Amino acid sequence: MQSTTNYLWLISDLLGQGATANVYRGRHKKTGDLYAVKVFNNLSFLRPLDVQMREFEVLKKLNHKNIVKLFAVEEESNTRHKVLVMEYCPCGSLYTVLEESSNAYGLPEDEFLIVLHDVGMNHLREYGIVHRDIKPGNIMRVIGEDGRSVYKLTDFGAARELEDDEQFVSLYGTEEYLHPDMYERAVLRKDHQKKYGATVDLWSIGVTFYHAATGSLPFRPFEGPRRNKEVMYKIITEKPSGTISGHQKCENGKIEWSTEMPVSCILGPERRTLGWKQKADQEKCWGFDQFFAETNDILHRTVVYVFSLQQATLHHVYIHEYNTASLFQELLSRRTSISLHNQELLYEGRRLILDPNRQAKTFPKTSRDNPIMLVSRESVTTVGLIFEDPSPPKVQPRYDLDLDASYAKTFAGDVGHLWKTSESLLVYQELVRKGVRGLIELMREDYSEIQHKKSEVFHLCNYCTQILEKTEQMFEVLMQANMLSTEYDEISDMHKKVLRISGSLEPIERTTQDVKSKFLPGGLLTDGWTQQVGTHPEDRNVEKIKVLLDAITAIYQQFKKDKAERRLPYNEEQIHKFDKQKLVLHASKARTLFTEECAMKYRLFISKSEEWMRKVHHVRKQLVTLSSQLISIEKEVTMLLERAIKLQEQLPQKVLPLVSSGMKPQAYLSQNTLVEMTLGMKKLKEEMEGVVKELAENNHFLERFGTLTLDGGLRG
Repeated sequence: MQSTTNYLWLISDLLGQGATANVYRGRHKKTGDLYAVKVFNNLSFLRPLDVQMREFEVLKKLNHKNIVKLFAVEEESNTRHKVLVMEYCPCGSLYTVLEESSNAYGLPEDEFLIVLHDVGMNHLREYGIVHRDIKPGNIMRVIGEDGRSVYKLTDFGAARELEDDEQFVSLYGTEEYLHPDMYERAVLRKDHQKKYGATVDLWSIGVTFYHAATGSLPFRPFEGPRRNKEVMYKIITEKPSGTISGHQKCENGKIEWSTEMPVSCILGPERRTLGWKQKADQEKCWGFDQFFAETNDILHRTVVYVFSLQQATLHHVYIHEYNTASLFQELLSRRTSISLHNQELLYEGRRLILDPNRQAKTFPKTSRDNPIMLVSRESVTTVGLIFEDPSPPKVQPRYDLDLDASYAKTFAGDVGHLWKTSESLLVYQELVRKGVRGLIELMREDYSEIQHKKSEVFHLCNYCTQILEKTEQMFEVLMQANMLSTEYDEISDMHKKVLRISGSLEPIERTTQDVKSKFLPGGLLTDGWTQQVGTHPEDRNVEKIKVLLDAITAIYQQFKKDKAERRLPYNEEQIHKFDKQKLVLHASKARTLFTEECAMKYRLFISKSEEWMRKVHHVRKQLVTLSSQLISIEKEVTMLLERAIKLQEQLPQKVLPLVSSGMKPQAYLSQNTLVEMTLGMKKLKEEMEGVVKELAENNHFLERFGTLTLDGGLRG
């Protein structure tokens, strides 16, 4: 037991160990509250006094929720050496979090954003502090009052005050996270005259963020950076412009560069671009202002989940709340290559129409399980969820506690990734099913509108035919009375056109009936989906993989304990060997379940879904064609009807004055014809007066169909 005036701790209660100090879990003598007590070792006292005092001074100056708080500086009772009493973080560090098998391929996106927010370092620059040893092990985690993680920067032993334009020459840091210039001198011991500025922290935090996002370091020589320092230096200094990672997979092998995050990284595209591509040259690296601007922009965006149905891909679209639907759909177009005019949106099974100026903050609430569905009017290629099956490590049969613990960690991470991926495969399948249900309802609506439109057009054609027949009869009488000469040919041609148009409705009726059959029981759009593609699987393969993962994780935890023991008694050693066999067996079974069940069934589902989508696309094209044909016919018949009514409007103006004045027919007409014409003219006068009354009704009819012509197309 060791103590100061107000605090005490057990040397066996070690929280962390560094080059110059150990950190213990301690308690306040009066309250019993937990604290972290940093006790310096003899090596620390070899440093100049001003360097020893620097951590005290820096921590006294800093007061921020994302920096581990300093509560007191006291002297240890026996040695009289100063100790730091700091905030206790019971959840360990970010490194601890990344060591968990569930995070072997990176943090979940929500958790990564918390790290990005909490370790943004803006507070350090406000105080003019450069940390110089940023890494996951120096970022502590606690659980806040709302149950979410809070990350706090700690270990300011290497920190010092430094303005943006100042430089330093001393060396600090952890080699995997060191800026190349510092790595060259500190690790390779190569002397140079370079000085370092505050921006070296940006390199370290970039590597830290990559590690948090992917579960791996961005720069990895064969056998790791600690064993292959020259290749590590080569990677970090010679990486091509635009690359964000370099990996050497075999001894003396070539370095494989990448400009993209690995497939296993679940971050959305906007989250993937944060400063990964900055160059090693300090002068070309981002400055703090640009870094803060980028992180601030990312953190203040809201996410809209969109599932592209035919492509079977889930997209996270990040936009500001004030951004408009117009920009949102433009981003969708870039992400999916589905042009704006081909995009149809559904939400919870109903058509979603977004006004171009509508702001994102008013969009429907979306989630991974309840996204906006994007349907393309044109045929697109199915993509599906892209995933990789991690290659199994080659397990050495020899008994080695260190190596076995490493194998167990790898197996736990890989199988955990397989489990998460198998879950995602089911989610994607369910999203396709959900989207299909909405698409079928969408097509039902379109079909119903076409049926209604068809009835209107049939009625319009019949009405137009009646009007033209009546008009033709009037003109025939007038022609016989020699009152009109040329208009009759036009009316006759118009009548023929309407009859021709009416005849063209027959194939439209056949096509409509063909589409209708798709909605009937056993049709493509009802039973066809279930019969061809299938329903949600009941095989519980995901649950089986989870059971195997739990068993592997238990072995991993035991192997960590075995490793700490360094040497096991005979019986424990035999148990360890049996567990190693089980470890390999469980991992093999999990991989087989994933590959031969989950992944295979998913690919089959996607293949059948793509085939069904192609057939449905043909039906949708039929619906669009029908709508277009009906609208075209409606416009043509409406114009004929308008012309016929206009001719009727002209008849009273031409004929009534003549009839009213008692106009005598031509002299060459016979007496009988004259009598018939006189009677006919009286009847015609009555009909003309009736025509005037009918015009108001005709105009009302035209107005109604004019509205249908403008708005009667398929919505969307």
